[in-house]
Amino acid sequence: MADVEPAVDLTNCDREPIHLLGAIQPIGFLLALSADWLVARASANLGEFLGRAPVDVIGRPLADCFPAKAVHDLRNRMALLRGTDSVERMFGCTLVPGKPPFDIAVHLSGGQIVIEAQPGSDDHGDASGVVRSMVTRLDQCGDLPTFYREGARLVRALVGYDRVMVYRFAADGSGEVVAESVKAGIGSFLGLHYPATDIPAQARELYKRNLLRVISDVNAAPVPIVPPRDETGRLLDLSLSALRSVSPIHIEYLKNMGVQASMSISIIVDGKLWGLFACHHYTARCPTYERRSISELFAQMFAMRLESRERQQTVEYERRARDISDQLLGAVASDDTLLRDPDWLGDILTAAIPADGVGVWINGSYAFSGVTPNTDEFRRIIRALNGTAAGRVYATDHIGALLPDAGEFRERAAGLLAIPISRTPRDYVVLFRAELIRAVRWAGDPHKPVEYGPNGPRLTPRASFAEWKERVEGHSRPFTPSELRVAETLRATLIEVVLRLADEASAERQQASARQELLIAELNHRVRNILGVIRGLIRQSQPADPAVKDYVRMVDGRIHALARAHNQITDDHWGPAPIQALIDAEAAAFVDGGAERLHSDGEPVLLNPQAYSTMALVIHELVTNSTKYGSLSTDGDVACRWERNEAGDLLLTWRERGGPPVTPPTRRGFGTTIIDRSVPYDLGGTAQIEYKPEGVEAQFRIPARHVSVTRDRAPAAIRFPRSSPGHPVETPADLLKGRTVLLVEDSLIISLDAEDILTRLGAASVMTAATVEAALELIGERRPDLAMLDINLGDRNSFAVAERLDELGIRFFFATGYGEQAQLPDAQRGHVVVQKPYTVENVARAMHELVTGQL
Repeated sequence: MADVEPAVDLTNCDREPIHLLGAIQPIGFLLALSADWLVARASANLGEFLGRAPVDVIGRPLADCFPAKAVHDLRNRMALLRGTDSVERMFGCTLVPGKPPFDIAVHLSGGQIVIEAQPGSDDHGDASGVVRSMVTRLDQCGDLPTFYREGARLVRALVGYDRVMVYRFAADGSGEVVAESVKAGIGSFLGLHYPATDIPAQARELYKRNLLRVISDVNAAPVPIVPPRDETGRLLDLSLSALRSVSPIHIEYLKNMGVQASMSISIIVDGKLWGLFACHHYTARCPTYERRSISELFAQMFAMRLESRERQQTVEYERRARDISDQLLGAVASDDTLLRDPDWLGDILTAAIPADGVGVWINGSYAFSGVTPNTDEFRRIIRALNGTAAGRVYATDHIGALLPDAGEFRERAAGLLAIPISRTPRDYVVLFRAELIRAVRWAGDPHKPVEYGPNGPRLTPRASFAEWKERVEGHSRPFTPSELRVAETLRATLIEVVLRLADEASAERQQASARQELLIAELNHRVRNILGVIRGLIRQSQPADPAVKDYVRMVDGRIHALARAHNQITDDHWGPAPIQALIDAEAAAFVDGGAERLHSDGEPVLLNPQAYSTMALVIHELVTNSTKYGSLSTDGDVACRWERNEAGDLLLTWRERGGPPVTPPTRRGFGTTIIDRSVPYDLGGTAQIEYKPEGVEAQFRIPARHVSVTRDRAPAAIRFPRSSPGHPVETPADLLKGRTVLLVEDSLIISLDAEDILTRLGAASVMTAATVEAALELIGERRPDLAMLDINLGDRNSFAVAERLDELGIRFFFATGYGEQAQLPDAQRGHVVVQKPYTVENVARAMHELVTGQL
């Protein structure tokens, strides 16, 4: 008993059986054979091509219909079929002696052998050469839009249709014309969007199985297959058929567009239907089977090249994101409070995943950076996020789908990406993207009402393809799959490494902090006492000689300046202190009129303890010299200004005006030495002083490693990122130019590798030692400029070498397989730790920091 086909209407149109139409197009004929090569079915037009009616061949062996050679060739081709969707083709086959040849396709369907044939061509060119030439032209395209456009142009040149489009599917099944090659004077479809209903789901699935679909003439009458059903009542499955008849709904659709012939070639990327080459012609057209096969092969090569380009873009993006992730993890591992600094965290995350704002929610506390919802809106978003899948990154370009009243803030935040940073849905880092209002150009109204056409209310396609614009609001730019993968990586690493480490170390840090505060307080107390005793001894021991008294006052002033600096930095637990406080203290102590005569101007800047103490002596000498001989000795004034250059160094300028005429000193005293040499010698910076007639001018450069600002802790740009395949990063061959480097490494092979890296970075000489004793001996014989120390040397470590290098002021970094989890003594914890294995990039980063103080 035959199956009853269900009615198809607008409620189930995606299930229309477009592969079971029981007919073919009249451009060729079809035979269906049983497993023993007997003819079971034939198309009704068989006589037009072979001169024999279907009734004359059904039930007979194929050898009674085709010449022996053709049957032999077909059997050989059948042996090559692999997989359920495999199709084999033969060109220029003689089926009727003395008649033109045929092109043949053969495949399996429902246990039967399906043979399709249509008149062939005697013009057989070099197919492989044609495709190779086309692919070469594709490879010369510099960007994807040009790549798409060239693909459309090449297909049109090959098959000769009036219009060839590259049609790309969206995730919802709708599509867009992203490239086009078109005959002049017929208008353009470029940039138009088509709703998902134009190519229903079952048609998209069929495009993945049968890669090429041709419709030669929408006005041609379909040719039935005889008999239409087999002995079980089943229609022949024509999913893989090249001649398959066309759904009357699709015929109507093409007629509404004014198209008489069409061809579609699937573009399959990464196993998914990425899009189509959609070909339209305004008269009947049917390229030869051979031309269609060449175009299908080209489409496959096009898809492979497209997949390669898209993957390369993804690899480059994710490589950059991993570098940023490394930087984030390195910073947070040593200071987990950075997670509560939204500006710092926002700078890091938006460098990897572009966003307009960042919100941080930890234990009910929140903070914002950039453009975000307000506090109440953010709280509602967090509650809604807690209802999504726990422990997974969640992203949407339409917050309104998550929160019904999100329209209130859609201009500030229309899309979000939420990264959970705790094991339960409680703490989040949320990236927000603002609304992206855009006009989508549709090929006709995508929201068409139900219409009644010649096929009733079932699948009547729209009649208008005029451009129709739709304003899309409340959506942001979507987050890409690559961005979601980067977010998952950040989340997993933060939870499993950083936060776990922070939790375990929290109590220990609190105890250590309390002990440190006690030690600093005790140290401050003792140093103040010592400085007080020294000042008292100097004052009590001074003789009556006026010259000696002046000398004592000068020394006492310098000690007092040090004492003030010490008080300032220990008040902040031996941390960085503001340079403004140093200027204010000197002005108050030595200048009549104070701030009115010593003008200071610059952004809020902090100096580390070493730099603060050094600059305290330098500023003290400048102030005292000016009060004795310069502008502050009369009614003049001083301008002290500072700013940071691009490298982050602090540039400080001292300029005196309005004092007595200045002449260069004839004798170089200790105070002049302090001004000239303290910053270069102690801090590695530069100093310059000019004795201009109108007033003394001095310029100082304090390296960035001694300088910080009060709030912005945004990370520096990544230097020497890891190489990508085929794109090695150029490393500076002069980074270590002229320098001698000590390498302490107990593995011969690893040491040879490290020596090679140091040589590539320009080192003049590399001294290698495998033991602590050998390293100390080398240091005694020849002082190195820099050093890299493997922490673990068999059953010993290199900390004794590190102590000696510290004593000599030689900069160095540690290396270990443990990376930043290596346990260092307290005295060595400030040094950089490089994780093995050595690479040019990680050694270059560490050496760059030693040489310049910039990571």
